[in-house]
Amino acid sequence: MRARHLLLGAPLLLIALAAASPPRTVTYALPQTEEDFTLPPGEGAELTVGNCAACHSLDYIRTQPRGKGAQFWKDNVAKMIAVYKAPIAPADADAIAAYLAKTYGE
Repeated sequence: MRARHLLLGAPLLLIALAAASPPRTVTYALPQTEEDFTLPPGEGAELTVGNCAACHSLDYIRTQPRGKGAQFWKDNVAKMIAVYKAPIAPADADAIAAYLAKTYGE
């Protein structure tokens, strides 16, 4: 019976202690954000922005390994369609892959 009173009283004690403690203000500095990234101009840039930025940041493109050939970009666009269900038409997929290969490829 005594244990039951302790179990029932413990939450009340915690509430009383929390109410008695004044809230403390915590501040911290956020890291400086980079400017919004935009793709370099070129044939297929607008198509790439319109399709890719619908699902993720354009920074995702910038973080891909450099020096990869056209097949790398074609495979990545195909992965976005097959795995992540990006609604990109086949002709647009080819144009996007070509733009990315030209801009970020070898």
